[in-house]
Amino acid sequence: MTVTYEDTKQQLLDAILMHVPFDGWSEASFRAAVVDCDLDDGLARAICPRGAVDLALAYHARGDQVMLDRIKSTDMSELKFREKVAAAVRFRLEAVEDKELVRRGMTLFSLPSHAADGAKAVWGTCDLIWDALGDTSDDVNWYTKRATLSGVYSSTLLFWLGDDSPDHQNSWAFLDRRIENVMQFEKLKAQVNGNPLLKPLLAVPNWFAAQVKPPMKMRADLPGMLNPRK
Repeated sequence: MTVTYEDTKQQLLDAILMHVPFDGWSEASFRAAVVDCDLDDGLARAICPRGAVDLALAYHARGDQVMLDRIKSTDMSELKFREKVAAAVRFRLEAVEDKELVRRGMTLFSLPSHAADGAKAVWGTCDLIWDALGDTSDDVNWYTKRATLSGVYSSTLLFWLGDDSPDHQNSWAFLDRRIENVMQFEKLKAQVNGNPLLKPLLAVPNWFAAQVKPPMKMRADLPGMLNPRK
């Protein structure tokens, strides 16, 4: 059986999880994982050039995949769209087995040197949620939907980390309120766009917004392509 780089990376990820609650997503944790896996340090560095940072991102991606699998296996046909979004965010948070791993991750990605990685990871999660729920927007709304959901997800995550209510009921109520805020804003935006008095003033901004297109997504199953979500 051939062992791939990805298999070894997942092995390292499994090994580092027991060290992160004590030492964080740090060099010490990474070295301990390498020793636990009995790997050559050079090979480990080739797989994870940034050490624990790469494994922290791999851990986030693993949670994203658990969320996607649950979305695909759950019948949400009877739910309103806002309820589907709330369910997806909840699935993502429930994919976390140990809150301390996330707390340590937030500490890592709050550092200026890694803040962009953290923001990209959150954006990627929200992009996956919209795609999984069938979003077909191809203008500026593609960006605003993901930016708005990133704010909802991030604030709910912070609340959830400190929530000790039974089954995190307070977190889900908080999530519902945040989505309600977004829906009210969207309703107001629709009313403004539909106002005949304001329509001439919005002609240029709306035209400009219509020219904005989402980035093209390259297929990850082509020869020589790497799948960043794995």
